[in-house]
Formats: sequence, C-alpha cells, structure tokens
Amino acid sequence: MPGWIESQFHVGLFLPAAYPESAEGRAGVLEALVSTATDDFFSAVELASIPDAAVRREARGILEASHMDVLFAAQPAILAQRLNLNAEEQREREQAVEACRGQIDQAYELGARILTVISGPDPGMADARERQLRLLGDSLKQLCAHAQERASDYILAITLQPQDRGVDKKRLAGPTREATAVVEAVKAEYSNVGLTLDMSHAPLLGETISDMIVEGSEYLIHTHCGNCVAQDRGHPAYGDQHPYFGIAGGENDVEQVRLFLEALVYGGYFAKSVPTSMPVVSLAIQPSAGQRPDVVLANGKRVLREAWAHLSQDRWAEGRL
Repeated sequence: MPGWIESQFHVGLFLPAAYPESAEGRAGVLEALVSTATDDFFSAVELASIPDAAVRREARGILEASHMDVLFAAQPAILAQRLNLNAEEQREREQAVEACRGQIDQAYELGARILTVISGPDPGMADARERQLRLLGDSLKQLCAHAQERASDYILAITLQPQDRGVDKKRLAGPTREATAVVEAVKAEYSNVGLTLDMSHAPLLGETISDMIVEGSEYLIHTHCGNCVAQDRGHPAYGDQHPYFGIAGGENDVEQVRLFLEALVYGGYFAKSVPTSMPVVSLAIQPSAGQRPDVVLANGKRVLREAWAHLSQDRWAEGRL
C-alpha cells in the first residue's frame, strides 16, 4: 500500500456531473454542496456558475466552513451559451471572453483557486485549426490578465481542458499535444495558466492515458478521473457522458484508474506545487437517467480506493525518486 490517499492528493468531486441539477446554478446546488461537504472522502469540490447572488453567498459560507479546496468549472456555461474562445469573428470571440470574465468573478467570490475552460468548436480544416489555436491562446491570455487584475491575496489559475475533437463535444482542443502547445505559449507571458487533464477523454482522443499525462505533465495542475464509452455508437452513454466505472461497453475500470494514478506518480504530479492546497484528482462521474447519484458516487469512491491500493510499493518508491 503506497500510503493513504490523503497524504498525496485531495479527492475532489466535479459537482455538475455528479449532481446534474447543480450545473444550472439553481438552489439545488446548495443541497448537492452540503452532501459533498459533509462527506469527508472529498477534500475538494468543483462548482459551476451560480447566477443567483444570494445562492452564491450561501454557497460561499458552506465552502468557508468545509475546509475543502474549491475549483470552478466554466465548461457548463461555455457549452450552454455556445461560447467560442477561438472564434475568428472578433465580436463573437470578444463576447466569449467577456462571459468568461464573469465566470472568473464568480470563481473569486466562491474562493476558487482554479477555473477551467474549454475551447470552442473544431473548424475541421488544418489551416483554420492553426489560426484558431492562436486565437484561443490570445483569449486565454486575456482571461489570465483579468484573473491577475482581480486578485487580492491569491491569483486564480486558468486551466485549459482538452476534449474530444470528433466524437461528442468536437472541440478544437483537442489533442493533448496541441492543447499543451497553446498553454505553453500563454505561460510565456502569464504564470497563472495550466492544464486540466481528464482520463476519460483519452480514449475519445485516440490517446493512451499514460501518453496523455506524459504529454501534458509540465503544465498539469488539475486532473479528472472518469469513464467513457468510445466504441459503441449505439450505447446510451456513448461519447463524453462520464458513466460509472465498469459499465458494460465502457473504457475504464479499476485497472485503468490504477494506470492513471501510476502515470501521475511518474509524471511528478503529486509532488508538484499547485494552486490548490494539494494536487486534486476529481471524480467526474454522472448518473444516467433513473440512476441514483449516491450509488454512482459510491462506485467512484470504491474504484479509486481499490486502484490506489493496487499500486505496488516498489513502483511508488521508484516514482517518488
């Protein structure tokens, strides 16, 4: 046994997936947040936009009392509002940047240390991709600058999360190598930028979990642990739906989570200085129609604990050298 999980990283929960009703920022987010905050398996929580100021104030009070790391997910707002941070039409891109500035303001209000964004749609052509990757980098620079301008006792970090390019979300970024190159260019001017990598996106990108982590390790400051269905187009959970681990036709179960954690060890993630109090591995799993969130969450906790226990002592020691 390579040590208790708590000694190496904080387990987080991606609230918009675990409790889909919370993604829209309704009052139900408070019930979901209390459920997470009172479960000491979780030491971090990722929230999405909460438009109601009164609900945000109450959520901030819960978070302040919880002793949890707080992260903010702008992905639901970007998808719901069809925001495109790589749009070639200037006005469209400016509107996307401005909307994400509002997400940054909310993140600070909630005490979040990391805010994650995703790119806009993939244009489908190589020359357009090259142009739009540069535009995406420019948008990220503007968001990093806004986060620095709003900072007081800490600076919010902005992370880019790669998603699939041709299966479900069909985003520009995209392959881990390309997303890493965008972040690297932004990092040359702004220190508060990094990558969020989700193991469930690797099969959708045609990448292995280990290759994904190795490719992005230098800029990796946040991770998601989840599952997907990548082969069966007729499967109800096909694509980027984050079903429970071990689902029939799915890609990830205990062994894949073990490989993910092992790659994080070898990549130095658990030894990194990150914006959160400890490196965070967030469970990103979502109940399907008719499934109970508490059962799906129990599935994720069991799989994570078992995968961690399966890491051999020798490999752990080697990875820490």
